[in-house]
Amino acid sequence: MADDTLLDKVHDLSDLELAILLCLVSREHGLLSTPARAIDDLIQELQLVARKTFGLKCAVVDCTPDTTLEDFASALLSPPKAPASSPSLPTRSDSYFVSSPHRPSRGSSSPLAVVPPPPQIAHCVLAKNLDRAPRAVQIQALELLRTRRIFTRTSVQTAPKQFVFVPVLEAESGGEAHVTAHLNDFFSIAHWHEPQDGFVNLEDTDVGEADETASTGSVVTSKPPLISETDISQLAQLSQQVQVDVDVVRYQMNIVSFLRMHRAVAKGITPAATKHFDKLMRCLAPLHKLDYVTPALVGLAARKVYLHRIRITTPEKERSMQWGSKLEAVEAMLEDVGPEEVIEDVLDMVTAPL
Repeated sequence: MADDTLLDKVHDLSDLELAILLCLVSREHGLLSTPARAIDDLIQELQLVARKTFGLKCAVVDCTPDTTLEDFASALLSPPKAPASSPSLPTRSDSYFVSSPHRPSRGSSSPLAVVPPPPQIAHCVLAKNLDRAPRAVQIQALELLRTRRIFTRTSVQTAPKQFVFVPVLEAESGGEAHVTAHLNDFFSIAHWHEPQDGFVNLEDTDVGEADETASTGSVVTSKPPLISETDISQLAQLSQQVQVDVDVVRYQMNIVSFLRMHRAVAKGITPAATKHFDKLMRCLAPLHKLDYVTPALVGLAARKVYLHRIRITTPEKERSMQWGSKLEAVEAMLEDVGPEEVIEDVLDMVTAPL
């Protein structure tokens, strides 16, 4: 059971912070979306969330149809911290480690050269408008998530242990935000952010700091992060100890089955989604001070896991058309139906265990 101090901090988090926390706890990745007018504010808010809430270095990849593989790979890298200047240390002239061909006279001192570390993949990568990037770039992103490494012209870069990759997309609704099919299925959760819900960290930050964050992706942090890596590890360990009753498992599987058979759903539901569904249920339990999964947590997980995965069928391909349904009736049935409506419809149809 997580301690009350940690849970108090978790319960004070905004929805965006909770979305990133769930990705870090589950060691998965998530997809965020918002209307076009708010995407720049959302990017700045997420940069502040990464830095202030979780103490993560952040990189923003601004994707366009002209983005190349090299552009994408280089944008992932976070510049290293400048090495602190150190005083010159005396070195014996007859030392084995002195490599200079001209040895200084005995008793003289030689400064040690400080070599800056190479840039590394940032802990938090925000891929703005990744859906607009060429298919090759999106496949490269999938390869990064699968192997946790990426090849550049000069080196092989490996993702850090604490790593989260978040596409931030413009969309009219959460169900319309998605990327290339195989990459899309790799993202565990999706979250739609309404601009009316505000940007907590951005509103609390003075203009100068916000501008610096937007331009550099990081600001010198004077305070420790609100949620430390130790806290995240503790929540992850607790999630692995969560129990799931057989009736709750049956409820979960019924939801999956009803989603696959729903008349409005095209191309079904993938097995990867079911795995993410199970993991998210367990990760949610410790955040609610529980060591077991409740039906309410199952419903909450379903809304997050399937939002970006469900595709709405066209009236011509709706399955009842094979049995003589009228096209006009099917069009009326599918009107204004999106992934959000499908999920709520299924949750209403499936009876939750008492």
